[in-house]
Amino acid sequence: MRCPLAVLALAWALPAGAVPAPDLLVEGPASVGRFDKIEFRIPVAGAWPNPFDPADVDVSVDFIGPSGRVVTLPAFFMQVYERAAGGAGGPDWRYPAGPPGFRARFAPDEPGAWTAKARIRDASGAAESKPVSFVCVRSDRKGYVRVSARDPRYFELGDGTPFFPVGQNVAFVGDSQHVKPATAESVFRKLAAHGANYVRFWVCCEDWATAIEARKSAWGRSWAWKPPFVPAPGLASQDAAPRAVRVAGGAAVAVDPTRPVFVRPSTAYVLSAVARTEGDAFLEIALGGKRLGDAVASKEAWTAIHRLFTAEGDQWRLPKIELRATGSGAAFVRGLSLKEAVGGAELLEEAAIDRPVRGHFNQPDCAVVDGIVEAAERTGIRLQLTLLARDLYMSALSDERKPEYEQAVSDAKRVLRYAVARWGYSTHVACWEYFNEMDPGKPAGRAYREWGEYLERIDPARRLRATSDWGPNPRQWAHPELDYADLHWYLRPAWGDLSKDAAAAALDRAKLIRDNVPAKAALLGEFGLADDKWGLSPFMKQDTEGIHIHNALWASALSGLSGTALFWWWDQIDRMDLYAPYRGISAFVADIPFTTAGLQPSSARPAGPGCRVVGLQGRDRAYLWVQSLQSTWWKAVVEKAAAPEVSGEAITIEGLAPGAYRVAWWNTRAGTVVKEEAARVAGPALTLAVPAFTRDIACQVIPAAAR
Repeated sequence: MRCPLAVLALAWALPAGAVPAPDLLVEGPASVGRFDKIEFRIPVAGAWPNPFDPADVDVSVDFIGPSGRVVTLPAFFMQVYERAAGGAGGPDWRYPAGPPGFRARFAPDEPGAWTAKARIRDASGAAESKPVSFVCVRSDRKGYVRVSARDPRYFELGDGTPFFPVGQNVAFVGDSQHVKPATAESVFRKLAAHGANYVRFWVCCEDWATAIEARKSAWGRSWAWKPPFVPAPGLASQDAAPRAVRVAGGAAVAVDPTRPVFVRPSTAYVLSAVARTEGDAFLEIALGGKRLGDAVASKEAWTAIHRLFTAEGDQWRLPKIELRATGSGAAFVRGLSLKEAVGGAELLEEAAIDRPVRGHFNQPDCAVVDGIVEAAERTGIRLQLTLLARDLYMSALSDERKPEYEQAVSDAKRVLRYAVARWGYSTHVACWEYFNEMDPGKPAGRAYREWGEYLERIDPARRLRATSDWGPNPRQWAHPELDYADLHWYLRPAWGDLSKDAAAAALDRAKLIRDNVPAKAALLGEFGLADDKWGLSPFMKQDTEGIHIHNALWASALSGLSGTALFWWWDQIDRMDLYAPYRGISAFVADIPFTTAGLQPSSARPAGPGCRVVGLQGRDRAYLWVQSLQSTWWKAVVEKAAAPEVSGEAITIEGLAPGAYRVAWWNTRAGTVVKEEAARVAGPALTLAVPAFTRDIACQVIPAAAR
C-alpha cells in the first residue's frame, strides 16, 4: 500500500566535541505496508572528495522495530531527475531536479511502531539525528527470495511459498538498445501476462547500456578507447600529471557523451572550461556547428572560459559541442562543464577527464535502475541484478597476494553497499550477481567469500548471491558464499547433434551441474540458439513458434534445476513476440511443492523408442513431460519435417507409494488440463496410457485427496 508523505524536521544531536552539523530533514510516509518502501531524505551540508565513498562520508540509518530489533542500513547519495516521455521513439527527457543529496530506503518486515535515526560521520566528526516514528501495517507481500531451508536445491519466498524462476534475460536496457528505459515495463508485462516471473538484468553494461559503475565518457567508447588525452602542459601533481584534451591545429574534437545531454527550453546556461594554447593556435568552442563566443589564445597560462547561451523555446537537447583549433600548434582543454546560469547540477559529467572509473556511480543510469525495479514491482517480476562491470575488475583479481586484488575487493564493496542502500528494500530484487561470465581460471574465490560475508552484514534481506563464468566452474558452484550454481550454455553448431535438440542440451547441462553440486540450488543463467562466434543464430528467426524455447523450458524445469533456463536473445524474442512458450510451463509448475515433496529425477520411462520422458517425482507424486523425439527445433526449422501424431504410447513409473491418485494430462502450450483420470498404485509400478498427442504432452500424478 502507498500512503501520503509526512515531512519531519529533525535537529542533529551532537556528541561532545563533534563539529556542529546542520539540521536533518527526513521525508517519508507516516504509515507503510509490510515489505513496502519508506524513503527518507537526508539533507546534509558538506563537500567531500567522493560522496559515494563511506571512507569520505558515511551516512546510515538505524531502524528500531516493535520488538526492539535494530536494522542498520547505509544511506546513498543520489541525484533526482525530472522525466518526460520522448517522442517518436526517442529517449526520455531526464533533467536534474534540485541538488543531489543523501537518501535512505527501507522496507519494514514487522507490523507495528518503528523509529528511525540517521547517523553521519566524516573527517570532521560525527552526529546523529533525533528519532523519527512511523508505523508498519500488514500487507499481502510475501517477502524476499531465499534458498529454501527445507530443500536447499530450490528457492522460496519469506513466507515459505516455493519460488520457481521462469523467465529470461533482459540484460541491456538503454536509449540505443531495442529495450529502452521507457519500454522495459512493456516487456515485463508481456512476460508476466504469459506467467513468467523472473528477469536477469545487467547494471554493468559499460557505455552501450545501463551501467552504474563504468567508463562513460564524452571522449571515446570502451570498445575503441583512444581518447585525445595528453599530460596537461604547465600542470603537475605529486601523484600523477593531470591530463587535458589536445586539439591539433586545423582539427576538431567532438564532445560526444554516451547519452543525449538534455536542457530545459528558454533557460540560460554557461559552458565553461579552462584552456591553454601553443604556437599560433586559437581555440574555438562550437555549439550546433556555430562558434560560441570569441576564439581564445593563451600561451602562457591556463585561462578560464565562460560561454553563455540560452536554450530555445522548443529545445530539449543540447546540440553537438566541438572543440576546434585554428592555426598551427595545438589547444588544450580541461574542466569542460555545463550548468544553468543560476547554478545547479553538472549536466556534462561525462566530460570529466581524471575522475577514476571505479567508485563513482552514474546517476542517470542509477535512475534507470530505479525505474526498472519499480516496473518489476508493478508487474510481479523478480530481478537478478548483475552488478560489477567485469572488465573493471577481472585483471585485478588475478593474484590474491597483490595489492590490486585487495583494492578490487574493496572497491566492489562500495558497489554492493550502494546497491543494498538504493535497491535492497525491494522484495522484487531477488539476487545480487557479481559478474557476468568471469574468467573461470581467476582465483576469485576469496573475493566471493569477502563480498558474501560483507553482504551478510549490510543486507538485512539476506538475498541471493551469485556469479557466472564463461565456462563450467565446479569450484565456484560449490563456493559456500554463493547461494546457487550458475552455468551459461548455447546451442552452437560446435556441439554437434546436441545443438539440434534443445531439450537434450538442457538435460545434459543440468546433469553436469547436478553431478557437481547435487544438493545446491542451480540455474542455467543464459541459454539460446547461437552461431559458433556466439552471435544470434540465423535459425532463430526461422523458428517462428519458438520450438527451441518451448522444449528447453520444459526440459530444464523438470530436470532438477531450481528454475527454467533463462533465454538470452530477449530483443529477438520481443521482435518475434515469442512469449507464448512461457504460458504452459508457468501454469504447470505453479503448484508443484518443490521445497517439501523431496523431488528426485523420475523413474518414468516410455514404452517405445520414439519419445523421451523427463520428470520429477516424490514418494506420492510425479510431474512428467513426454516429448516426441521428432519434435525438435532442428527437424522443424532445418529439415522442415512436421512432427507426426503419437498414439498408443504408455509410460511406466516405479516407486510411487500405494494408493489412489489423480492423473491430469496437460496441453503444454495452453497450460491447461485436457484430460483427468483416476489411477491406483498397488504394486511396484504404475503404467499410464498416454493420450494421443503431437509434439509433447505433460502429466501430473498426485494423491487423489490433494485437490
